[in-house]
Amino acid sequence: MANRPARRIPSPNEPPRPPKPLPDTLGGLRETGYVPRTVKAEIQANLIDRLQTGQPAFPGIVGFDDTVLPQVERALLAGHDFVLLGERGQGKTRLIRSLVALLDEWMPIIAGSEIHDDPMEPVSAFGIRLADECGDELPIDWVHRSERYGEKLATPDTSVGDLIGDIDPVKVAEGRTLGDPETIHFGLVPRTNRGIFAVNELPDLAERIQVSLLNVLEERDIQIRGYTLRLPLDLLVVASANPEDYTNRGRIITPMKDRFGAEITTHYPLDVPEEVTLITQEAQLVAPVPAHLIETVARFARQVRESTAVDQRSGVSARFAVACTEALSGAALRRSALLGEASTARVGDLMGVIPTLRGKVEFEVSEEGRELEILAHLARRAIAETFRQHLGGLDLSGLTERLDEGGTVESGDMVSSPQILASIGSFTGLSHLVNACEGEDADVTAELTAACVEFALEGLWLARRISKDDSANGVRYAATVHEEK
Repeated sequence: MANRPARRIPSPNEPPRPPKPLPDTLGGLRETGYVPRTVKAEIQANLIDRLQTGQPAFPGIVGFDDTVLPQVERALLAGHDFVLLGERGQGKTRLIRSLVALLDEWMPIIAGSEIHDDPMEPVSAFGIRLADECGDELPIDWVHRSERYGEKLATPDTSVGDLIGDIDPVKVAEGRTLGDPETIHFGLVPRTNRGIFAVNELPDLAERIQVSLLNVLEERDIQIRGYTLRLPLDLLVVASANPEDYTNRGRIITPMKDRFGAEITTHYPLDVPEEVTLITQEAQLVAPVPAHLIETVARFARQVRESTAVDQRSGVSARFAVACTEALSGAALRRSALLGEASTARVGDLMGVIPTLRGKVEFEVSEEGRELEILAHLARRAIAETFRQHLGGLDLSGLTERLDEGGTVESGDMVSSPQILASIGSFTGLSHLVNACEGEDADVTAELTAACVEFALEGLWLARRISKDDSANGVRYAATVHEEK
């Protein structure tokens, strides 16, 4: 049997290939009735279509439906460049990158063009020359919308050459003269022509570099060194910035601020359900984390954001809650590996996770040395809130009676779910407890039941209805001992 060629496996980062029927020459493109349009007109048309058909315009964006997204939609429909102002971890970059979905899936360009020249309206020296030479036989490539997005994280070492372009010494060495426009090596901005260009953390871009973007935002052209070159660019320009940097440190030059058509302020999730949705969407879990524990983490993040001990100018990123949830799942997987049986994250794992979150929070100077104490206190408040929300009105007398009869429950890293359930035994109201914590549609397992029981015990302890002490395995819950007078 003849050897077959190895099957090519595409890279996960490789853009999809264009469908076969698409034309590959300018003549074929003309026959399709193709009419050039600007990128802003393209986005506007696709956004209107989504609004009219009820499709989500920005899939995966949580918590902005009634606040930020309507402002973004107005800016896009008006054809405005815009800047998103928000503290860290509010989803600014995610929102900016989601704009790519509003572009047409495929766009024709002159084959070999570095700046995505439109076959019918080329703007570069290369595109104009090739169009004149080839006529209707001008070769055409098709670019997927995922390749029409350019992004630059503003750093102090960013140069004008990185953004706009510079003379290419290799092309000059090939024999071309310095006055030849084709000796230019284009930067990120012109290479994103007919697409979306984003600058993350714009205030960190040096002021002299910001000047190089002024013409891009207003006149839509670029200037490179001493070249007499007017290259009309077709771009949507968006940027992100921290409100403190943008308004107080004064690192965005006034002409730059004036050239953005819209300034839109983002925010953290406004309520607990939105925070839970965000965590559930973003967290990559390696072991189960119960719903009541995810809600506790959401409340924990909100407690930290509202704490007077935390520097409010810095904010507390959504990554705080996501990382916390992922760490809880890691704790469950570790216990599973140590004990050799399935495990689910439990509320007792939260205190062991807290030290890993210290680096995600900026505290007030006056709280130096108390960071872990503060986080532990806020975590306990979040547990108590979630307990009151789900179990505050539930009859837990069956559980407390077990403890009053002399029973104890130990929990910790080396305590399995069956051990927890065996130590407390079956009691009246157990199924109602699990349903109250997880909902009636939950897939109830021994591990989930043990997690709910431990959560109820922790809540009862925080409400001072039972006692909790350290033990060899972690902690021990027992009935409160009342001293006789």
